[in-house]
Amino acid sequence: MSHDPIHVIGGGLAGSEAAWAIARAGMPVVLHEMRPVRATEAHSTDGLAELVCSNSFRSDDAQNNAVGLLHEEMRRAGSLIIAAGDTHKVPAGSALAVDRDRFSAHVTQALEAEPLVEIRRAEIAGLPPAEWDNVIVATGPLTSPALAGAIRELTGEAALAFFDAIAPIVYRDSVDFDIAWFQSRYDKPGPGGTGADYINCPMDKAQYEAFIDALLTGEQTSFKEWEADTPYFDGCLPIEVMASRGRETLRHGPMKPVGLTDPRTGRWPYAVVQLRQDNALGTLYNLVGFQTKLKHGAQVEVFRTIPGLGDARFARLGGLHRNTFLNSPRVLDGSLRLKAMPRLRFAGQITGVEGYVESAAMGLLAGRFAAAERLGAALPPPPATTALGALLEHITGGAAADSFQPMNVNFGLFPPLEEKVNKKMRRPAMSARALDHLAGWLSSAGPAGVPDGAAPGRSAAE
Repeated sequence: MSHDPIHVIGGGLAGSEAAWAIARAGMPVVLHEMRPVRATEAHSTDGLAELVCSNSFRSDDAQNNAVGLLHEEMRRAGSLIIAAGDTHKVPAGSALAVDRDRFSAHVTQALEAEPLVEIRRAEIAGLPPAEWDNVIVATGPLTSPALAGAIRELTGEAALAFFDAIAPIVYRDSVDFDIAWFQSRYDKPGPGGTGADYINCPMDKAQYEAFIDALLTGEQTSFKEWEADTPYFDGCLPIEVMASRGRETLRHGPMKPVGLTDPRTGRWPYAVVQLRQDNALGTLYNLVGFQTKLKHGAQVEVFRTIPGLGDARFARLGGLHRNTFLNSPRVLDGSLRLKAMPRLRFAGQITGVEGYVESAAMGLLAGRFAAAERLGAALPPPPATTALGALLEHITGGAAADSFQPMNVNFGLFPPLEEKVNKKMRRPAMSARALDHLAGWLSSAGPAGVPDGAAPGRSAAE
């Protein structure tokens, strides 16, 4: 059987994952990516699934952390993004962090080699052509103005917006290891790690106070008039904004010293700046939690006051860009279709999920839903007891539309356990239930996400 292609707009994590899921179901797909024809404010390459902020997919602990559980569910569902992450992981304690360049190259090469995927490098300005009857919009937080305006006009809903900030990256050989040392918090190893995976730069109280003063007085990027009232997302606040909320805020956030022992003193420092490996060679490290809107000159001046970074050389300085997302509980249905125009599905950060993995997860689901629809079948959503299902349920109806904000996956989105368990075992029990229920959903949908009884087209292997 031959089928008209499904169109995916956007070659980020969600779009790449959606295209892969569609091809795995045996359906042809056209993946539209506007780079390098049109650049964005944040991307620096034309690679698919480029990571523009952190290189971390956060915790990989599938028993005790909701995002780690989401990793595992996506692995079992055949995720390209998680497979690429596992292949190109770098030491990061208990987190799954990746070499960003090799990760993007892996995803790009996999999709280029897939015979059912056609990649077109051009911007889709405005709504896609009417003859495209099955479309996934995965344009992410940097949706082009023409398309964003068309969506806004179509839905009647003003697109919500927030600012997202990028952390700086330094060269490892410019760090002073007479001051800094390698250690993971509480010596905890993780994927590809040893328990000594982060560079730690210690501060005493006086150094910390001076650093806060420098942050608060550093020259910052100014906003355009139309941007002045755009809120930040609390999960990715610029470090100077965190500092402005209280002088101790950073010591209880990205600069908390707990579980980190300075080998020079044998004690926990007053505060710590951690750097996480950013590439497989181990030559680049990013400042964890140091997203910033400081101007570049101020960044160099302020961050070189950090003990151990006095002579730091920066491979990339931090930045700030504007993100947009839909009021999804109001405008999307349970399979991520736009209620006002059901031929359009949405995936990724534009749906109001926050985080790389969450964005890719919505791409995986959108791809499966779109492939099933092309086959004339209905694919039920994953159970709400799974990480995939809980996140989908939240953004398509579980959240209050009047106060909707971007959301990371967390156990608070899951239905409570049916049986009572002690507090220590609650998360492992929820994870075990999730994986059990996911297995049933995957089995009923088939290994490629094609519902039982549907007739798939040419297999991706043919």
